[in-house]
Amino acid sequence: MKESRIEGEQLKTLLKSFPRRMESLPKSRLVVIGDIGLDEYVLGDVRRISPEAPVPVLEVQSTDARLGLAANVAQNVASLGGEALLVAVVGEDATADNLRAKLRSAEVSPDHLIVDKSRPTTRKLRVMSGPHHIVRVDFEKKQYLSEAVEAAVVAKVKGLLSSAAGVIIEDYAKGVLSEKAIQAIIRESHAAGKKVFVDPNRGTPAKFYSGADVITPNRDEAVELSGLDYDDLQVSPNFILEVGQALRAGMKVENIVITRGKDGMTLIDSGEAVHMPTFARQVFDVTGAGDTVIAALALAHVGGFTLPEACVFGNVAAGVVVGKVGCVPCTRGELLDYIGVLTEA
Repeated sequence: MKESRIEGEQLKTLLKSFPRRMESLPKSRLVVIGDIGLDEYVLGDVRRISPEAPVPVLEVQSTDARLGLAANVAQNVASLGGEALLVAVVGEDATADNLRAKLRSAEVSPDHLIVDKSRPTTRKLRVMSGPHHIVRVDFEKKQYLSEAVEAAVVAKVKGLLSSAAGVIIEDYAKGVLSEKAIQAIIRESHAAGKKVFVDPNRGTPAKFYSGADVITPNRDEAVELSGLDYDDLQVSPNFILEVGQALRAGMKVENIVITRGKDGMTLIDSGEAVHMPTFARQVFDVTGAGDTVIAALALAHVGGFTLPEACVFGNVAAGVVVGKVGCVPCTRGELLDYIGVLTEA
């Protein structure tokens, strides 16, 4: 397989073209479907150990709540200038009310959320001292939807396709996306002439995503989805190529984008592997970086960028958010500023 790299002057020229080409992105509308939740943070300092048990005592200084999971993908689409049509399932509870309010603040409409009274809205509570996590508490019900609710989700997506440029499937394995639902969404999307971008979950069988146009696993997810032996792969000089080709063949997915942390990103299609560098100057927290990658990549690609160009665009956006703590979007202004820094270096 042919290999190439986007680097040096070619990379700098591409980065310099992004500000002008970003003008087309506000015209793009994406359906985002998947598990959503509320990320809550309790922040403070630890100065002593509890006399009641050998555990740290956190002196709370502040609390915060943010959009998580597929809701973070949707807010990244919006913050970069596009429009997100978010389809997801919530419970009938205060967490759902809070989510709706935060979606509106992020300029993402909550009108396409479907209520399932039998399950709570996913909520993740993180207790932190500085950048360090002390504990995470999850409130959720990991169970597939009933046939009626799943049918409502697929019907909602189908009804939005005519007004959208593409579809993002964000799988966090909370139960919203069964194999039947994903395959129905891919089938309906293709019938409407829309590309499907998938951010997979490493615990989900690879066959769930068969037929998608672009899939964006990180390195560990890619290995697990490929079914190859990790120990054997570690000694192979063609590690990433072997994993990517196995995914393409096994999943019938044309384009595999493997995010590789500090080693950048690799796009593998039918005849070539294109390697791109990372753009992170400093890494405080990788939470939500994959959400930013797929939002920026999909938005750019449906907005006229080639797929390799869109991958670079997504990687630059991820470089912005890993410099922050927690699940936060990359804004259009931050991205423009960061591109300026990169092209001046």
